[in-house]
Amino acid sequence: MFMMITGGSASGKSSFAEEQILSFGGKKRVYIATMMPYDRESRERVLRHRKMREGKGFETVECFTGLSGYQPEPESDILLECMSNLTCNEMFLKNGAKDNTVLEICKGIAHLLDHCRNLIVVTNEVFSDVNGYSEETVRYQEYLGRVNCRMAEKADRVIEVVYGIPVVLKG
Repeated sequence: MFMMITGGSASGKSSFAEEQILSFGGKKRVYIATMMPYDRESRERVLRHRKMREGKGFETVECFTGLSGYQPEPESDILLECMSNLTCNEMFLKNGAKDNTVLEICKGIAHLLDHCRNLIVVTNEVFSDVNGYSEETVRYQEYLGRVNCRMAEKADRVIEVVYGIPVVLKG
């Protein structure tokens, strides 16, 4: 099963994604964390998410770039959070894919799908805001949009979480 979960900031998508992974009943749960904690706010967010997963049997793997380099154990149920961070990391970190961000991420998703039992990817809906962003931000939105479209195409289920309410868009 490949599930993509999207939604706005603080929409409840993380909690929903964890519930879905737990419902698969697998013995090996992996949380691929993509947020690089670089300031106090991001470190607090990482701690909050770790606390949410406490006692749920997740192994946490930090993967800021190069998703295709991670080798999961067979039969793993993987929760990757969040595609927005991974896209940013690939675009802007020194060891990132830069102009090849979309290709690198899609290659990584395909790799995970070939090597796990179930995959859930959490992404953000960042496309409803008004215009007026920098060229760099517009390029980020373009890359994330392309990645999201490709994931939605391949996913068995696509769900948008709106105010804590899951809305099935596909599957």
